[in-house]
Amino acid sequence: MNKKTKLRIALASATLVVAAATGTALASGGSSSGSGSGSGSGSGSERSSTAQNVRGEQDKQQAPAVVKADGANLFPHSLDFDAPSKSFYVGSLKHGTVSTVGTDGKVRTFIDDPQLVSAQAVNIDRERGRVLVSNVDYGTADRSRKDAPFKVAGVGSYDLETGKQDWCVDLTALTLDGKQHLISDVTVAPDGTAYAVDELTPTVFRIDPEGNASVFLRDDLLQGTLDIPDFLDDVGMAAVEYVAGDQLIIAMADGSLVRVPVRHPEDAQKVRLSTPLASPTAGMRLLADGSVTAVSSGLLTGKPAQIQHVNPGGGWKTATVTVTDTVTDPVTSDVTDGPGRTTYALSGGLADLLAGKPNDGFTLTPVKTG
Repeated sequence: MNKKTKLRIALASATLVVAAATGTALASGGSSSGSGSGSGSGSGSERSSTAQNVRGEQDKQQAPAVVKADGANLFPHSLDFDAPSKSFYVGSLKHGTVSTVGTDGKVRTFIDDPQLVSAQAVNIDRERGRVLVSNVDYGTADRSRKDAPFKVAGVGSYDLETGKQDWCVDLTALTLDGKQHLISDVTVAPDGTAYAVDELTPTVFRIDPEGNASVFLRDDLLQGTLDIPDFLDDVGMAAVEYVAGDQLIIAMADGSLVRVPVRHPEDAQKVRLSTPLASPTAGMRLLADGSVTAVSSGLLTGKPAQIQHVNPGGGWKTATVTVTDTVTDPVTSDVTDGPGRTTYALSGGLADLLAGKPNDGFTLTPVKTG
């Protein structure tokens, strides 16, 4: 069976799973975010009751709202938030563009670089005034080589004010292995060095601020073990974050985490977790206290996506995992900061893209992280 046939079968299955899950969620009435209104012959005075009602109304007004973005057929997989401009930045797997999204859901194209086939990971590096974008090819984009998916692997740097390209590096030129590649995520160290992870080979790339790239680590510990039936085998690194202690924390699609000391990458080892993250792990975000929130897509099960809090111990040698929230859409693929102290999860319509179906936009859902 060739890759095209396998792709069609897998995506048709994924769409059926998601449709069934969504129908179930709608039938059950969605999430329980209502506020309780106490009644009966309590001992509180009318004044305190009125004050509680006022505070309740204020809480409702201040509560973060779901953002329904109007970017039809963008199909974003990842996002980042820029606090000064109060804008989300999302990449398009379909068009290879990067767009800004306001809390009003308005979408505006910001980067349109012909070198980008599909824009997957998006990372805002405000200290250096740039946006880092990973370049991939699922074989479904406007600029895809339909007969050769997963042969594009790169990272581009773009001016945060103008969207103009600084550089765009081809990482396949460093491997020359003829294998399939998918740069799933990018993180930035304090010195401006970027680290990009390849979901289809056990390779981490290092890119300096000027765009000079090298292979940072190639280790069997990072070899993928998750198979997506009739689509891809051996899916591995899904997300990466630079954390305290000069380390990379890499989320594997199978729900495990790997700790990589930047100065001694040969000492990479698995993090001992209280329980594995749900699989497949899709996106990750570093929190202010040094812990991590991660989202696990329910694409393979049709169940709601899980938001999980990962609290490290012993310099990330161990970590405790707890589920803090869920998102009804199973194909939720990333999490990011939002206005104030909020965190938002992205549901970009990946199943529709892979099945060749159009959509009318995407959703950003506020979630609890702990």
